Amino acid sequence: MQDVDGRPVVLVTGVGRRVGIGAAIAEQLARDGWDVATCHWAPYDDRMPWGRQEEDAERIQELLRAAGARSTAVPADLSRPEAPAEVFDAVEAALGPVTGLVVAHCESVDSSILDTSVDSFDRHVAVNARATWLLVAELARRFPPEAVGRGRIVAITSDHVVHNLPYGASKGAMDRIVLAAARELEHLRLTANVVNPGPVDTGWMDEALLREAVGRNPRGRAGRPQDTADLVSFLLSERGGWVNGQLLHSDGGWRS
Repeated sequence: MQDVDGRPVVLVTGVGRRVGIGAAIAEQLARDGWDVATCHWAPYDDRMPWGRQEEDAERIQELLRAAGARSTAVPADLSRPEAPAEVFDAVEAALGPVTGLVVAHCESVDSSILDTSVDSFDRHVAVNARATWLLVAELARRFPPEAVGRGRIVAITSDHVVHNLPYGASKGAMDRIVLAAARELEHLRLTANVVNPGPVDTGWMDEALLREAVGRNPRGRAGRPQDTADLVSFLLSERGGWVNGQLLHSDGGWRS
């Protein structure tokens, strides 16, 4: 979505791995005409079984610049209440005011009702729900008056709660926060939507899970990061401006 004074600025969180949904979204938005700031937290990926490639963060930045975008990458531990404001400070200093926000980060550690610890539950809520609230609030407080009517918020969610209690519960809270923004921030005339992409193959599926995902989808394949990026691209465009306050399922008809 072209800004009257040049390329508008979007912040995409959760962009630490080249194969992730966040990276696909960031690259697509760069091709669409946005300048792109990204946020990531390497220690999270380091403690996950899929790990990460050391060169991914810089490679993502190279791809964004190759697509014509100015870009900056901000490491941030979003479990810290101060982090969202610090991220916006860094992005504004590097690229200017932010008018688009895509929330693609998460804390996700599988556990159930009987084996989830209080510490884990609280961390999921802090990263997935509280940080989203604070990021949305920072966008609203700093929103440039000349861009009223052109702001966009999209968050990536999940309804996977069974044996994934803290993740699913905190994502549910995140949904409500983002959907509330569509009404509470109406003075900014922005749009705020949530996308549920279903199971997406970003390197975390083993062969058995991948076969199951393919077998339960009428499209005959698992979700891909670009599937989500394509919808987010539309929602952040001028053509997507009439879609507001919605939780959209973009999962190929996945049978849960």
